[in-house]
Amino acid sequence: MSKISYYTKEGLDKLKEELNELKTKGRSDIARQIAEARDKGDLSENAEYDAAKDAQGHLEAKIAQLEGVVGNARVIDESTIDTSKVSILSKVKIQNSKNGASFTYTLVAEEEADLKTGKISVESPIGKGLLGKKEGEKAKIKTPGGEIEFEVLEIGL
Repeated sequence: MSKISYYTKEGLDKLKEELNELKTKGRSDIARQIAEARDKGDLSENAEYDAAKDAQGHLEAKIAQLEGVVGNARVIDESTIDTSKVSILSKVKIQNSKNGASFTYTLVAEEEADLKTGKISVESPIGKGLLGKKEGEKAKIKTPGGEIEFEVLEIGL
């Protein structure tokens, strides 16, 4: 049984678009590569054919994985999000208690995470540590670099 993941409408649409791209263009590209390699002769010693078949296996595995994710995805209605505590899709401003640095992150599903745009996964150490916290609360979070204490300054959408 796969776990249910929650997405923004845009995030789920992006996953569906990627899945469709892999099923159509990706599969046709691989089929073309296999046909070209097959035309080159003896398949028992044809490295191009083996590589194309490997690529086909990887593509089909990726398609199967994405189909599972999309099949278990749920879109979150932003109007139902409780902003009194940190949850998925919350925009959270936190401050490092030790050095005073502050950051603003939006908590999203793992597949939507993108640190450059300020989106972190609810599955990440910081995401897990912040879930359920309220404004003014402190969260001690174990990171690869050691334990860090953050204070939740603001919660919004």
